[in-house]
Amino acid sequence: PLGLKEDVLPTKRSGLSNAGGNFFMAGVGFSFIFSWLLMLLVMIIFLLGGNVYMLFCESWRNQQLFQLLDTPGLIPGFNLSELLGQEGDTTNFSEIYRQCQQDASLWKTLHLDQSVSLDELLNISQYTGEISTAFEEVNITLSPISLLDQTQEDMLLHASQAGQPPDFNLTLEQLEQNITQGSLLDLATELEQLAEKTDIDVKKELEDIALELRKLDKKMQANFSGPLQSLKKNIHSVQSGAAQLEGQTRTALDKANKTQEFLEKETTNIIENETWAFLKQLLHFFETYISWAKSRLREDVARCKPVAQTLDNVEAIGCDYIMDSVNAFWFSLGWCTLFLLPSIILAVRLAKFYRRMDIADVY
Repeated sequence: PLGLKEDVLPTKRSGLSNAGGNFFMAGVGFSFIFSWLLMLLVMIIFLLGGNVYMLFCESWRNQQLFQLLDTPGLIPGFNLSELLGQEGDTTNFSEIYRQCQQDASLWKTLHLDQSVSLDELLNISQYTGEISTAFEEVNITLSPISLLDQTQEDMLLHASQAGQPPDFNLTLEQLEQNITQGSLLDLATELEQLAEKTDIDVKKELEDIALELRKLDKKMQANFSGPLQSLKKNIHSVQSGAAQLEGQTRTALDKANKTQEFLEKETTNIIENETWAFLKQLLHFFETYISWAKSRLREDVARCKPVAQTLDNVEAIGCDYIMDSVNAFWFSLGWCTLFLLPSIILAVRLAKFYRRMDIADVY
C-alpha cells in the first residue's frame, strides 16, 4: 500500500507496488502447490484426535467404555468371571473400577470369596477334634510322691516327746525365796539392836555394818529383780510350749498325710485339667490370629486405589494435555485451510491493482 498511488497510470506504477502484486500472485501459487498437504494434515489429525477423544476420553468420562468392555462376547473366549473361577457375571470392569476408587481391597473387588473360601481354608475347628482325641489318648503317669515315710514320722514323734523340759517347780520355789539364805534386812536390824547394848566404839562399827547390809540388799534387789522375773517368765513359756509340742507335731503329721493322699488322688486330674486349659488358650490364640488374618486379607491387603488413580492420571494426561492440544492444533489448521480460498480470491483480485500493467485499461 505504500507504493500505490491513485493518480499514477497502471503502466507507470512503481517497483514497490509491482513487488506487492507479485507477492500476491506468488502466495496464490504457493497456496495451490501446498494446500493439499495442509488439507491432508488436517484430515489425518482430525481423524486421529477426534476419534480418540470421542472413543476414549468421552466414553471414559461417561463410563461407556467400561460398559463396552463389560458387554458379553465383545472379546471372543474372554469372560472375567470365568477367568477368576466365579459363577455368573458377578465381576465386571465397571464394578472393579468403582470399588478401586473407594480404595477397596482386591479380595473384595474381585469377589475372591466365591472362588476361594477363607472360612474353609483357615478353619481351625477341623483340627480341634484331632487335637482333643490325641490329648485324651495321652496317659499321664507320675512317680509316687512321699512327703514323709514312717521312719521320719517316728523320729518326729520321738523328738517331740524327748524334747520335754525338766521339772522346774523346785527351781521356781527357790526363785520365790530371797536371793540370800537369810534376810540381810533382818540381819541389819539385829546388828542395830545389838549396837544399842554395846559400848560406843563397837556401836559405831555395828551401825556401819548394818548400813552396808541395807545398801547391799537394796543393790541386790535392783540388780537381780529384773533378770529373776525374766527367768521366771521364760521358764513358764518353755513349760507351756513344751506341753503343746507333741500335739502340734501330731497335727502337722496328720496334715502331711492328708496332703500326700490328696496328691496321690488328684495330681493326675489337676495336670490334665491345667494342660487342657492351656491347650484351649492356645487354640483361642490361633482362632484370634486367624480371624485377624482373614479380616486383614479381606479389607486391607492389596488396596487397589493406586490402580484407579493411575488410570485417572493416564486419562488426564492423555485427554486433557495431549488430545486437547492435538484437537486445538487441527482445529486451528482447519480454520487456516477454510480461510485459504477467500484469501486466494482476494489476492488475485488485488494483484491487478498493484502490479505494473503492459497495457492500460481504456476505462
